[in-house]
Amino acid sequence: MHRLPDSRLDELLAQDAPHGDLTTELLGIAERPGRIAFAARDAMVACCTEDAAGMLARLGAEVAALVPSGTVVAAGAEILTAEGPAGALHLAWKVAQTLVEYASGIATRTRTIVEAARMVRPGIVVACTRKNFPGTKDVSAKAVLAGGASLHRLGLSETVLVFPEHRAFLSGDPAVWLADLKARAPEKKIVVETASVNDAIALARAGADVVQLEKLSPADAAAVVAATSCLLPAPVIAAAGGISGANAVEYAASGVGVLVTSAPYFGRPADVKVTLGPAG
Repeated sequence: MHRLPDSRLDELLAQDAPHGDLTTELLGIAERPGRIAFAARDAMVACCTEDAAGMLARLGAEVAALVPSGTVVAAGAEILTAEGPAGALHLAWKVAQTLVEYASGIATRTRTIVEAARMVRPGIVVACTRKNFPGTKDVSAKAVLAGGASLHRLGLSETVLVFPEHRAFLSGDPAVWLADLKARAPEKKIVVETASVNDAIALARAGADVVQLEKLSPADAAAVVAATSCLLPAPVIAAAGGISGANAVEYAASGVGVLVTSAPYFGRPADVKVTLGPAG
């Protein structure tokens, strides 16, 4: 899995220690050899271990072992170890720990939704939205991928998703503006969101490539799937709004092809234990 660029790691380190580690320097222990180990307190999907290791390496530590992002680990399992000067280990300690905890929390919640949905429909796609906390898109995206989901859209610049708020400025037959969109962006899938069963069916018949159902019940989602599956080509039906581990099974059973969710971004971080002390 990709690692965050060095410039991003430096930025994160600088936020915590813009002018060094005053405590470690005053104690005179910065050059003493040390060892740091990160371990999962509970079962989780590890994430951003490569980035934590990159921070340690950039500060002069030598990484001994790490568990790659996306790996399911048991409680107590070590996920990253490194040795080096105590000053380097202390500088990276909390930033690296917190990064792994937050990213692993997202990855673990993602995996829970993916596994629940695929118990019912093995081929269903779980896609996470761009509703991550501002400034954390790179970490959030990596965590989603580590959890086994895909990215619904990274931002406004690369996908075409027509919300009801867009349609408020349009008039006329949806088939007309859908055809125009396809002509203007022939390499793109045209996604249209709606909160109505009848409107979803109409949009599918008008030529939408993907119809995104906002906060419709699983029963309503099943009705849309049944009414549109005979179309050629049949549109992809995506369920969105309130999808979580608690209802992923019901939505997967409705027959939709995609579950769109923001749920993995919200919740407790994973709990990672760090042991830092003299080497040997």
